[in-house]
Amino acid sequence: MASLNSYLNFNGNTEEVFNFYKSVFGGEFSILTRFKDHPEACNGLPMAEQDGIMHIALPIGKNSILMATDVPSVMPKVTPGTNMSISITADTKAEADALFSGLSEGGKIDMPLTTMMWGDYFGMLTDKFDIQWMVSFNENNK
Repeated sequence: MASLNSYLNFNGNTEEVFNFYKSVFGGEFSILTRFKDHPEACNGLPMAEQDGIMHIALPIGKNSILMATDVPSVMPKVTPGTNMSISITADTKAEADALFSGLSEGGKIDMPLTTMMWGDYFGMLTDKFDIQWMVSFNENNK
């Protein structure tokens, strides 16, 4: 069965926020990727933002991961209410497809499921109740 985690979006201060959360919860970041680590992610991104956080993950407890990104200035700024998604990690590609299909019914597909540069099969949607979801599957994480 899929696992659920919180995914936060920030306007350029993700590193500061997550260093604070790390001081509160303890532990170490399991992932910290900057935009510059993936040159294709830097297309159209100002040089000053290329050191920003593309993805960060902080395990909290036994089964939870708090994740986040800096939203580049070339995208709409996030505000309270648009700065959080529920992230689902599926156990199989078929499960990812089924969850994505079910959640997007009556909603809006923001990014169709596709294989991304970091290797995940990944997509984003807003359901019919205006809740933002991220669905992913990675063959290597089974």
